[in-house]
Amino acid sequence: MTRLGFILAASLCLATSLAHAAGFQPIEMPGDGSLPAIKGGVWYPCAQPVGDIKVGPFTTAATKDCPVTGEKLPLVVISHGRGGTFIGHHDTAEILADAGFVVVAISHPGDNALDKSRIDDPSVFLERPTDIKRTIDFMLGSWLNAGKIDAARIGFFGFSRGGYTGLVAIGANPHFGKRLKICEGNDSAMCDQVHKGELPELTHDPRIKAAVIADPLSVFFASDSFKAVKVPVQLWGSERGGDGVTPESVVAIANELPTRPEFHTVPNSQHFDFLTPCPAELIKTAPVICADGPDFDRAAFHREFNAAVLAFFRKQLVDAQ
Repeated sequence: MTRLGFILAASLCLATSLAHAAGFQPIEMPGDGSLPAIKGGVWYPCAQPVGDIKVGPFTTAATKDCPVTGEKLPLVVISHGRGGTFIGHHDTAEILADAGFVVVAISHPGDNALDKSRIDDPSVFLERPTDIKRTIDFMLGSWLNAGKIDAARIGFFGFSRGGYTGLVAIGANPHFGKRLKICEGNDSAMCDQVHKGELPELTHDPRIKAAVIADPLSVFFASDSFKAVKVPVQLWGSERGGDGVTPESVVAIANELPTRPEFHTVPNSQHFDFLTPCPAELIKTAPVICADGPDFDRAAFHREFNAAVLAFFRKQLVDAQ
């Protein structure tokens, strides 16, 4: 973690010289045929003093609906894990927005804390990458400040199922096999394809130029799943894993990506430590995702984690241009 400490100091110095307050807007993308509407939030640089906005149990340090500052801004899309929401990585979004990025985070339809209607339906694994493409389309098209975004500088951040989502979006191809456990007793169209050994069509998005992937769900990936992944990846793994993710599975992805990722293993951590530190009211109601081990300080880790994420996206989306 010494290297991360250096990155933290360097990135905070850089962010101080270029910092803006974070603006914030809730968004809703309309449905498209059989695809449902997608809700989320956008953080972005603005010149007004920062405020506090309550979103569910969380408070995001941002100013609502202030004018966007800057032109040709890089865009980062955030995808949450199983049953999460768009607000679950708000501290990362704030840091990026403060440093001049537009950040959009979504709640995946049917697989989020407020809508669990399809949380264990296999279709969510098919639709999640499509959600990302729809989100990028929206941000570059219908969003009121779309003209402020540089379409050539798009990044992705994903955790857990969101990590799976991002790997598929940047070119990975999962192997569902004929006996996918989640399809047992399920006669959906996707499971029918799985039972026949057919690979459902998945959405890749070549507009994504760099990706940060944290503790990705990898049960569907094989050694040849990543042949088409060409973009730089910053990959994070918890030491203890959890929620279907093992430390060994993350190491396997690091070894199988065609280009070696910037790989970090976080000492003493468990899977949910990649989520933003929990407010007091959530600690009481969701101890599984909020409780940290005795030798782990989630708030301190997130200061280093967010600085490293910022440094990676600045290198890949700003300095490399």
